[in-house]
Amino acid sequence: MNMLRSVRVAMLAAVMLFAAALPVRAQTASTDDTAKFLAGMMPAADSPLTPLTKDPAWQRHANFFDSAFEKLEQRQISRIRAWADTNLAAPKPTMFYMFSGPDFLYANAFHSKASTYVLSALEPVGSVPDLSRLPRGGIASALYNVERSLGSILSFSFFITEQMKTDLQAGQISGTLPILYVFLARSGMTVKSVSPISLDDQGAAYFAGENAGPNAVRGVRIMFAGSDGQEKTLYYFSTDLSNSGVKASGFLKFCATLAPGNSLLKSASYLLHSGNFTTVRDFLLNNSATIIQDDSGIPLGYYGTKKWRLFPFGRYLGPIDKFPGRYQESYAALFRRAQPIDFGIGYRWRSPETNLLLSVRLPDDGSAGADATSSAEPPPPPPRSRRPRPPADVGPQPRGGFFFWR
Repeated sequence: MNMLRSVRVAMLAAVMLFAAALPVRAQTASTDDTAKFLAGMMPAADSPLTPLTKDPAWQRHANFFDSAFEKLEQRQISRIRAWADTNLAAPKPTMFYMFSGPDFLYANAFHSKASTYVLSALEPVGSVPDLSRLPRGGIASALYNVERSLGSILSFSFFITEQMKTDLQAGQISGTLPILYVFLARSGMTVKSVSPISLDDQGAAYFAGENAGPNAVRGVRIMFAGSDGQEKTLYYFSTDLSNSGVKASGFLKFCATLAPGNSLLKSASYLLHSGNFTTVRDFLLNNSATIIQDDSGIPLGYYGTKKWRLFPFGRYLGPIDKFPGRYQESYAALFRRAQPIDFGIGYRWRSPETNLLLSVRLPDDGSAGADATSSAEPPPPPPRSRRPRPPADVGPQPRGGFFFWR
């Protein structure tokens, strides 16, 4: 009996020793911890990413972002929130931000009371791997690429698209998703879940690898909550917003299910001034309760005076040299009675040069219905000799080739 007991004890010890020798599956970092880590903020104490915060590369990254976002908060974001609290009396649950890139930061600053954000641009969603499983050198490289991607928007309030193409394709962290993570975390949000989303040509949403058809629009849905615990939704779609692009996809049909909303247009490369973006321009005019824009958004001639009330803020100096031929005489006339503004936005990112237009749909048409003036052509630009030249020092000047700024 004693011998049998000894054998059993020996076998049990062997099993325990074998189990201890098996590799332990590493804990996966939560999405919220990943967002905080990329944003230079401490993840949860029990997160597998917490030991990586001792890396000098992460500590330098955290110090850089602490300083950059503190300055941005004082210079722009807090002032934008105060402006929005004063001037946006009845916000809608949905906000639309076309040509946005991953710019949740300004979407939330202008429309912090929204519960659903719809951002859209050409840039791909990309991916964020499990950072706890990257080699230490990979972490430093990933953090550096995130910093580079955010350089222009932290300094000038807009992305330089050509640079973003390069930055968001480098390394194992790619696309707009890591930037969305950073902006959510730095805006005080808790990321609850992230899932891919596809839209078929009728605007129906598909999740978890479901087949949305050959013309599917790819994107991501992020569920998050602020300090009040209210759950909100952020959609980002990688899609072509030109006439041919939106007519072949279900993106605007999906947006229509969330309308009417409040819209934001900032540093939009004057695309809505051209004949190749009339469909998305008409959608915004027909489905927005308010539109906040700089002069790179919808030309003034498309706002029907019987449909919209216009509130100009700041100063209109015309477009920067990168966008010749987009001066609007009617804009200049409107801004002669503009109210002051204490923050900068768009290509004219210095506050003494900024123009911001708040357009509010009048209630006499009953809803955000069809705008009878949306197909009217705006007045032609004045002769070049009448167009004032912008100051020489207006921010970063791109070199070589044509590309969009936003």
